[in-house]
Amino acid sequence: MTETSHDRLLIIDFGSQVTQLIARRLRELNVYCEIHPYQNVTGAFLKDFAPKAVIFSGGPDSVMREGSPRPPSEVYDLGVPILGICYGQQVMMHDLGGRVEAGEHATAEFGRAYVTPTDGSDPLLAGWFLEAREQVWMSHGDHVAEIAPGFEVLGTSPGAPFAMTADPARRFYAVQFHPEVHHTPNGKTLYENFVRMAGFEGDWTMAAYREEMVQKIRDQVGDAKVICALSGGVDSSVAAALIHEAIGENLTCVFVDHGLLRLDEGKEVVGMFRDHMNLSVIHAEEQELFLGELDGVSDPETKRKIIGRLFIDVFQKYADQIEGASFLAQGTLYPDVIESVSFSGGPSVTIKSHHNVGGLPEKMGLKLVEPLRELFKDEVRALGRELGLPDSFIGRHPFPGPGLAIRCPGEITREKLEILRKADAVYIDQIRKHGLYDEIWQAFVAILPVRTVGVMGDGRTYDYACALRAVTSVDGMTADYYPFTHEFLGETATRIINEVKGINRVTYDITSKPPGTIEWE
Repeated sequence: MTETSHDRLLIIDFGSQVTQLIARRLRELNVYCEIHPYQNVTGAFLKDFAPKAVIFSGGPDSVMREGSPRPPSEVYDLGVPILGICYGQQVMMHDLGGRVEAGEHATAEFGRAYVTPTDGSDPLLAGWFLEAREQVWMSHGDHVAEIAPGFEVLGTSPGAPFAMTADPARRFYAVQFHPEVHHTPNGKTLYENFVRMAGFEGDWTMAAYREEMVQKIRDQVGDAKVICALSGGVDSSVAAALIHEAIGENLTCVFVDHGLLRLDEGKEVVGMFRDHMNLSVIHAEEQELFLGELDGVSDPETKRKIIGRLFIDVFQKYADQIEGASFLAQGTLYPDVIESVSFSGGPSVTIKSHHNVGGLPEKMGLKLVEPLRELFKDEVRALGRELGLPDSFIGRHPFPGPGLAIRCPGEITREKLEILRKADAVYIDQIRKHGLYDEIWQAFVAILPVRTVGVMGDGRTYDYACALRAVTSVDGMTADYYPFTHEFLGETATRIINEVKGINRVTYDITSKPPGTIEWE
């Protein structure tokens, strides 16, 4: 739980895959919110958090199953507005005296649906139903069969007679659909109405965040020295700039060149921070250490763990050389924190581990400074602009901490890395030449762990295949492939094959997230 002077909205997470999108919609409205798994939200937690409003997320469970997720009963006595979404609606109805039934084919709804109003006068619906009906996104099997006492119906759909419900006296609202997703086009308006009714002033801005965080860093660090894990990406760079504003020369950045960077990236990053930001930067050239330990390793999770462990070892090495270094700064973001926490508190599925999340081993003797861990990616960019970083830098595509290691499926070799660097440089050059760089969230090349037969000139080749990846996204939580023209793809493939020795086949990855991830590993 984060200390803040702003009014807070609590999102109780029941395991939905799109809970983070609820937070994104609220942040867009300049409302400070936090996501907490239901099992962590107790009566004592609610008292300490003191939310001005609460949202129940969706989830995959059934309220009729014994032991299914529930909020604490105290939440209904807070006297603040509550909005239940999908499973959140069902659990609200169940807890307050309504009835939920198991889904049948006739009552289940998955995908696009249309809601029509039964009472359009409620303030939650301001700006809704300007046409006869509203498109929404449904994803439910179970359904509410009887609403709880005090509730009334605001809208219905063919598969959900209680698609929108409200208890105006208590300011309790519940909807069966997902207003946070793109496929509910007017969903943002619903959230805007809800937070307005709750009395939020929309005062959570990047200017305010900058001012508050600078003071927090000063309070946390005092006169001690901080070393910052600088990767050259937007996250760690904004973190470094913010910390530098707070403590000045007591910050030393450590840029680890692990041999997994893009072409000429090490020189560019170190030069930029030393020359343009006047930061103290140690260029830790540790290529042999990382590549040596990764030799022969093909499992992606093992790669990440090795890289994470070596990062810590390297930071320890350079921290020992800085007298008075007591803190390590990282560019950890809020999605990293959320994705790295098991929803159930048990052996639930982990999509991937984040090398910069979870704290540091006690042996390091360093405490963490993570000034961005409350922010989503686009908020970090906004903070960077607030700090005066140039747009050309703020707009750089994300680059993962493990670097090219996760764009090289299978065993990593120096030969494959060199081929990958050159192919990636050609690809990005093509994107820039065609004026597409700023339209794309992230673009890169992955070298595949297979060799394919080709013909070049009069000779037969047996070289690597590569995959081009380019996606559009707002914050990296969901993504879709970029629709390049066939002319662009053909021209790019020709350049890569002609200019990069070792590749004779180029493919384009058109997988969205989900079901895929943006990176290949």
